[in-house]
Amino acid sequence: MVALGYGVLTYVENVDGKLNPASLELLSKAGEIVRARGGKVYSVLVAASENSQEFRELAACGVDVLLVYKVGKDRLCDYLLHAEALAHAIRRVNPALVLVSATPWGRSFAPRVAARLGLGLTADCLDVYVDEAGDIVQVRPAFTGNLIAHIKTVTSPAMATVRPGVFPKPTPDYSRRFEAVVLEELPVYPSGLEVLGPSRRKSVSLSEASVVVAVGRGLRKKEDISLFMELAETLGGEYAVSKPLVDAGWFEKERQVGFSGNTVKPKVYLAFGISGAPQHIAGMKDSECVVAVNIDPSAPIAKYSDVFVVGDMYEVARRLLKRLKAFKS
Repeated sequence: MVALGYGVLTYVENVDGKLNPASLELLSKAGEIVRARGGKVYSVLVAASENSQEFRELAACGVDVLLVYKVGKDRLCDYLLHAEALAHAIRRVNPALVLVSATPWGRSFAPRVAARLGLGLTADCLDVYVDEAGDIVQVRPAFTGNLIAHIKTVTSPAMATVRPGVFPKPTPDYSRRFEAVVLEELPVYPSGLEVLGPSRRKSVSLSEASVVVAVGRGLRKKEDISLFMELAETLGGEYAVSKPLVDAGWFEKERQVGFSGNTVKPKVYLAFGISGAPQHIAGMKDSECVVAVNIDPSAPIAKYSDVFVVGDMYEVARRLLKRLKAFKS
């Protein structure tokens, strides 16, 4: 059995002035681990001010002790400072496990913290659990998503980044008591970063979309995605793609659904030209309603669908878009 500390420490992402839902999802798993191994749920929050409403929300979702690092507002976007705060908290708490959401922000600094403290880091996890020996096991896709690896970290604490959307958000209990420890500002140091301003590029948040329009290998050429983008926009959702389209270099990985991409749980998931490989199904199987369109009546995705349409994906998409526009007008 690997010698570990006690409790679980999570990092709370609060870069844009509001709590990232992905950070709250970590608290459900943290509570589960603590119930199995003992200890408390600790969370790290880097903030420019003390926000009692945020504190109550975190406590209601399962935080026992909140470590708040106060920094100047102009330094909130300095990920090196967030790395410093998390490293300081790990030394202070000595937890058994450290969890960071695998958002672009979390991925930018979690490896730095692990390297600084000499810890192993399991990235992009789909699950974390305690085995019969009491060891913490981290689960992640391997070999481009074709295998699932169960990993034990030999260093302490174990550290993992977790893909957004794989854990449920806890049901808030506002009667919970908690302790908030507000720490002084971290030392000012030259970070080497220059803040130019907010990005004009719209960030993609597939895990939060209520409607996802996903496209697979049935797409004949990259430019044809415009039809499905328009359909997604008309439905008030986001468009996504399967792994082969990312592997072909047509789209960024942030649009991918599956083991090695995003895990989504929308109210409606529309799959066009997606056969239904296990790698893809793992990323969307918890959708409330799945509508799939495929030219192949024996496509595996049929058995995971609430509605399965056999037909040309282009024709079905055009007709659906036409009906939606007519309905809206």
